[in-house]
Amino acid sequence: MVVDASVAVRWVVSQPGSEMAEQVMRSRERLVAPELILAEAGNALWKYVRAGLVRPDIAEQAISRVAGPFDALVSLPPLAEQAMRIAMELDHAIYDCFYLALADVHDTAVLTADKRLLNKTRRTRFARRVAALADYRA
Repeated sequence: MVVDASVAVRWVVSQPGSEMAEQVMRSRERLVAPELILAEAGNALWKYVRAGLVRPDIAEQAISRVAGPFDALVSLPPLAEQAMRIAMELDHAIYDCFYLALADVHDTAVLTADKRLLNKTRRTRFARRVAALADYRA
């Protein structure tokens, strides 16, 4: 299963959906993500620090723990062309499309808590490639 940053951040910062995200982390499923997840999770953690919701030292420790549950973090160059095609087809940010491209490669779904991605793909050929964290069942 491909896990995006909206789920991975819930592993290290308590928020709605964190319990479901922890079930994913403890599952026996093979978890993969593009290496981009570290930048996206780091950006989310930085925003939490700026908002005064997380202390800087906690954010520094948390970013180191994001990668731990993954069986593989996949390099971006092999996914870039496909991610670009998907971004243009969906008219959506390429960041999320790297996750979709990886899901295509692994013939699986992207698990996400990102409502924009869920809405953007709802009535497209990518709908089967995106699963909501709220619907996850171990």
